[in-house]
Amino acid sequence: MPHGKGIIGAESARLVCEKKTRWAWALATFFGVGRMKPGPGTYASVAALLLWLGAAHLFHPDRHSLALATAVAALLITLIGIPASTIVARESGREDPGFVVVDEVAGQWIALIAVRPDWQHAALALLLFRLFDIWKPWPIRKLEKLPEGTGIMLDDVAAGLLALAVGLLVSRWV
Repeated sequence: MPHGKGIIGAESARLVCEKKTRWAWALATFFGVGRMKPGPGTYASVAALLLWLGAAHLFHPDRHSLALATAVAALLITLIGIPASTIVARESGREDPGFVVVDEVAGQWIALIAVRPDWQHAALALLLFRLFDIWKPWPIRKLEKLPEGTGIMLDDVAAGLLALAVGLLVSRWV
């Protein structure tokens, strides 16, 4: 199935009513955040940031431990998000459903890997990630053409990596 926006067909839409893989839908919509309007991707990015900031303030890890934990969380949600978003795309009859937002969570956590846990740096990571996720500069746009969940997830992973790199450069002066 090629990756991109759109409806697959009436038969696939009929299957949505019949079958939903609950774990995949829960994760792919980030526990319902993907159903928020307008801009479910932005809501998911904010939710990911708030979870990260809350964990940082609750557990008080040193910067290296926070970076490692964030990288591990981003890797895990990416690895689980690929099959989850593939399943949801198939079951919904859409190639890239707007309500699938696990990709934004992964990308946002990547953008936060080396960020100081304060609101200024977190806001910078959020703004940079949303900019690159929406704009999709080359080669990010090419990644969304990969099949199914791989394409859904990897363009946001790349946007997160770019936001991380730019954020590290900017934070030297902020």
